[in-house]
Amino acid sequence: MTELCIDTSGATAVTVVDDGKILGSSRNESGRHHAESITPCVLEALEEAGLPTDVAKAGLDAVCVGTGPAPFTGLRAGLVSARVFAKAAGIPVYGVCSLDVIARAALDRLSPDTHVYALTDARRKELYWGHYLAEGPDDVRLLGRLEVGYARTLSSALREQEGLLVSDAPIPAHSVDELAGAEMGPVLPLDPSVMVRIVRARLARGGEDRLGTEPLYLRRPDIHGQAPERM
Repeated sequence: MTELCIDTSGATAVTVVDDGKILGSSRNESGRHHAESITPCVLEALEEAGLPTDVAKAGLDAVCVGTGPAPFTGLRAGLVSARVFAKAAGIPVYGVCSLDVIARAALDRLSPDTHVYALTDARRKELYWGHYLAEGPDDVRLLGRLEVGYARTLSSALREQEGLLVSDAPIPAHSVDELAGAEMGPVLPLDPSVMVRIVRARLARGGEDRLGTEPLYLRRPDIHGQAPERM
């Protein structure tokens, strides 16, 4: 099985995975130019993997894509691109919450019974986060719901249920003081290849309903206060 994995919740990150092995990868760290960087990153990853750069001829079996939470524009660009690539290749596309990916990668380095709070920068001096436990060796279980808000709200949650903070980047400067007393776990750049493990674990359990590609915005976009249009 060969999968193309794309995430644009922060940077633009692309990997090509074959039977669990990363064959090619590409990354653009810009958090604001996803639309321009996705196709070049995909082509670079396919070329590094030794596959045709035409996705319809690359022998891919599936596309996996991060569904956020993330700001509107970058996330939309990633999801639309993933659907286009999948349609061109005639293969399924599976969505995975980007915080699930961060939590799973961190738990790979921790005791399986560790509580983790996976977080990313939501801008506006806010954070996105979710509270997780491991669900087997390849998946995670969200406790409660995904949140967006100020660090003080996350700090209050940590007082109710202790856990390690895990992230794809250092805690943003706007939230450092509020989270100064929290215990940090692994800080690892988001690895899209982790999505393959999560997708396969969920499919094996009949959990395809957890692999939809609807975007997780968690709040309205900065466009005249309107709700996000459906994709």
